Amino acid sequence: MSAVAAVETAIAGVPTLTATVEEIVDEGADTYTFRSTLDDPAARQAFRFLPGQIHMVGVFGVGEVPISVSSDPAAPDVLAHTIRVCGRVTHVIEGLRVGDHITLRGPFGRPWPTERAHGGDLVIVGGGLGMAPLRSVLYTAVRERSSFRRVLLLVGARDPGQVLYRAELESLRDAGHDLDVHFTVDHADDAWPYREGLITSLFPVADIDPAASTVFTCGPEIMMWFAMRDLSALGIPDDRLWLTMERNMHCAVKLCGHCQVGPYFVCADGPIFRWDEIGPVMGVKEL
Repeated sequence: MSAVAAVETAIAGVPTLTATVEEIVDEGADTYTFRSTLDDPAARQAFRFLPGQIHMVGVFGVGEVPISVSSDPAAPDVLAHTIRVCGRVTHVIEGLRVGDHITLRGPFGRPWPTERAHGGDLVIVGGGLGMAPLRSVLYTAVRERSSFRRVLLLVGARDPGQVLYRAELESLRDAGHDLDVHFTVDHADDAWPYREGLITSLFPVADIDPAASTVFTCGPEIMMWFAMRDLSALGIPDDRLWLTMERNMHCAVKLCGHCQVGPYFVCADGPIFRWDEIGPVMGVKEL
């Protein structure tokens, strides 16, 4: 069997489902959240996903892009995918309207290991669009709040207009869920009520307990690199530092090689990695 045939056979083993767009939320900064419902009632009833897993989201005749599911795993009947417009496929998706159809293949990948933080502190660090892959784990943490000693959410962005889900995060903070939430932006305006500075400047403010903390983080790779470095320096063991990687996935079944980083395939071995796994290869420019 040729390599192309092998990829096609593997992809055929993961059904492509159609879904109807029910709502489109303009998140600002060329970013939109599409809420959709699977068209097949049986598939909709059976569908499950775990926090941090991804879908290959597409449009027939155009292509697919890997997007994290950004909705609550406990309510899989309506799925949310937050998408920033940055390429051919996402430009087509941007033009969709309520009632239009998308394709979904998956879910794929290793999820956030929320159970690793049970009994201790869960620290969620999201930079910019990186809040999208973390949103499902935040919903899980709120629902399972008694499983954690503290839940800390540290949110950073380039400017106030790029703070993803700001109103929702403020609402969750104020709703009595016992969440410790901190915001910062690189460049503030006069109306910004929170801190100004890099997201790593929030670490001392949040009073992180290295002995009790498990960290989940997502954001630009350079942000994650410095965040992991500083959190490790605080004394948090590398096997309790977790991040999610983004790569240009095509097959999503570990065959095409487009998402390979060193020995890992992001679609299957990730997208969630421990820092002691992925850190050594993140620093290699050729990878």
